Amino acid sequence: MLANFLEKSKPINFILYLGLFFCFFTLTTVSTLFEDEFAWHVVFKSILLFIIFLSIFFFYNFIVSRNRLTFDHSYAFYIFTLSLILFLNPLCNFKTLILLLIHLLFLRKVYSFQSSKKVIQKIFDSGFWLGILCLIEPLSILFFTLIYASILLQQKRTMNNLITPIIGFISPLIICFTYFFWNDAATIFIETFNVKIVDTLFIFNKNHAFWIFLGILFLTVFSSVLKSPKVLSVNNSFKKSWILLIINAITSVVFAVTVSNKNGSEIVYFLIPASIIIANGFEVIQKKILKNILIIFLLTITVLAFLLL
Repeated sequence: MLANFLEKSKPINFILYLGLFFCFFTLTTVSTLFEDEFAWHVVFKSILLFIIFLSIFFFYNFIVSRNRLTFDHSYAFYIFTLSLILFLNPLCNFKTLILLLIHLLFLRKVYSFQSSKKVIQKIFDSGFWLGILCLIEPLSILFFTLIYASILLQQKRTMNNLITPIIGFISPLIICFTYFFWNDAATIFIETFNVKIVDTLFIFNKNHAFWIFLGILFLTVFSSVLKSPKVLSVNNSFKKSWILLIINAITSVVFAVTVSNKNGSEIVYFLIPASIIIANGFEVIQKKILKNILIIFLLTITVLAFLLL
């Protein structure tokens, strides 16, 4: 049964998930490819996009497995794969994917604070990656809460730990400002931080994105309610990671509803913690038949949404 398959984290599982994603990615790119005259540069662009997607999957799986955010299964990877399929159209551009990849590099550092190795370096790197994110999308500064939440939850509250992320954050900003100032274009740097917050919340350019967002939000909240009593009753490292996941999800929701120029891709930032939380919700369910129904339901909804919306 499907539940038995997903409860394993062997390479064959991830190969099949990537194969599933590749099928939908091919359908999306082929339809775009033949809208106009055939051109090899479009094929080359599609190949590069898929390589970036593979990098995103790699770092996502690295974050989950290295920090033991789930048990030894592949529910999270499965749910994340289906989630990306739902947002393939808005994700298929370089700026959006690069932003998502940098965001994962940022999260990779934030969730690794639980380890006592090279703590200062990790904290600096998290601030550095966030600084780069803010140069591209200024509202990414909201994720500063994750750095300090992770420090307060998993590290000592020393002055070095509290100041280091700020130093890391301003480092790429100083480098960028110096470049623009040297080229007599400081105004361009200043205009980069002209943040425009959307006036009407929860309004996306495509209506279906709103309903998908609500569905994933419902599953995330439901899974949190199922898992939290068991997690919070035990004082261990996963308890701290679980609290950080919830803070990550809340921050991502705030980011998704406040960022301007919505096209649905901003929801993917929420999908990262949401897929892990939902996967933990699957762990609580004991009956295999119920798991199988949910797994098939999620796959069916994904296919129908992809084909009809």
